[in-house]
Amino acid sequence: MKKLVQCVPNFSEGRRPEVVEQIVAAIRAVEGVSLLDYSLDASHNRSVVTFIGPPARVGEAAFAAAARAAELINMEEHSGAHPRIGATDVIPFIPVSGVEMAECVELARTVGREIGEKLAIPVYLYEAAATRPERKNLARVRQGQYEGLKTEIARPERAPDFGPPRLHPTAGATAVGARPPLIAYNINLGTGDLRIAQAIARSIRGSSGGYPSIKALGVMLEDRGLAQVSINVCNFREVSLPRIFETVRLEAARYGVNVVGSEIVGLVPLEALLDTAAFYLRLEGFAPEQVLEKRLLDLAE
Repeated sequence: MKKLVQCVPNFSEGRRPEVVEQIVAAIRAVEGVSLLDYSLDASHNRSVVTFIGPPARVGEAAFAAAARAAELINMEEHSGAHPRIGATDVIPFIPVSGVEMAECVELARTVGREIGEKLAIPVYLYEAAATRPERKNLARVRQGQYEGLKTEIARPERAPDFGPPRLHPTAGATAVGARPPLIAYNINLGTGDLRIAQAIARSIRGSSGGYPSIKALGVMLEDRGLAQVSINVCNFREVSLPRIFETVRLEAARYGVNVVGSEIVGLVPLEALLDTAAFYLRLEGFAPEQVLEKRLLDLAE
């Protein structure tokens, strides 16, 4: 089986396509790596890039992208709805085929060390690569965001795993980790009241007593005048997309608010969408093997 690792770095730039293009070009320049997708979000002022390849090549591309982002993005000038700590905010490695999580952990630590030593950017390891239990949760790593971390980083409990104990003057800090597939799923509400989105986010996220594998926060889409529940579905087999959608829809209805749309950021596993189709179409006895494209992919393998 071919060894493949997926990487989904997030960059703190969602309003200047020409900047993101240069970061993507650094990834494309690495032989053996395939760029699968990238997208920009102006409200979050954030971009998400997805690429795949052999572990060593993916690590090389991740470092090249972080180096280019450090040259092009100035966190002192950055603002946006999404929490962030650096120009390259987060770099997760995800096992796809022929690779175990332990290998992605080792890759995360290798790339994290390289970013810390060569770029002088403090690096925090998170999720499966975390060296401290509290850093398994990315939200804890991002606590205080870029602005707060400027002073917090001097505290021993906030010291980075690699790199200097101070923020890079323009690139901030970076979180590097290893994790299973994650679905970035946002649900837009028909209201400009941010408090409603924040209340719904609290009701569904695991840290507040909601679904254990769900992370969520309420943000404001200033350009559309809409409040949004921004969600990370960390285990779609445990909590499916329709279950999340229906929960948010019912919670919003309690406030007299409708759901006006939703979006998936980046790529999504086919299995998650098949679950969604089976739920809303009330399919009985449905199997993934009934999907024509899946059968063709199976034959190609």
